[in-house]
Amino acid sequence: MTRKVQTVSITAEGRDQGKVFQITEMAASRSERWALRALLAIGRSGVKLPDGIEKMGFAALVSYGINMITQLPFDEADYLLAEMFTCVQYIPDPSKPQIIRGLAEDDIEEVSTRITLRKAIFGIHSDFLKAVGKSTLASTTATPPTA
Repeated sequence: MTRKVQTVSITAEGRDQGKVFQITEMAASRSERWALRALLAIGRSGVKLPDGIEKMGFAALVSYGINMITQLPFDEADYLLAEMFTCVQYIPDPSKPQIIRGLAEDDIEEVSTRITLRKAIFGIHSDFLKAVGKSTLASTTATPPTA
């Protein structure tokens, strides 16, 4: 199965209106490393993590949101936030969506566009949350077999 891909068209008024970006899901190993790096940085920073969060990986970060990352020292948060954008490519001419390239500094001119893209990045990596939640719920509510 291939990785998920999502096209994001910017509709908000501003300098980025009409621009189109493609987000490609991280490989499982890269996503896991990103989540682990984020969880370790959050743990080192003294942010109180909920019990059992270490078992949830990326799902936990999505559940508790980017707010935990905002409590990190700048250098650690900056690295994590920058790495998120490695999933984003730019489609310079929306009439030719097959022509895609990596982001250049001037491709995104509005902070609101970056926020829109971050939400989409989290979204493409988090749609499995419902399955994780159901699986976790099932494992915690199951009754042991009787002898």
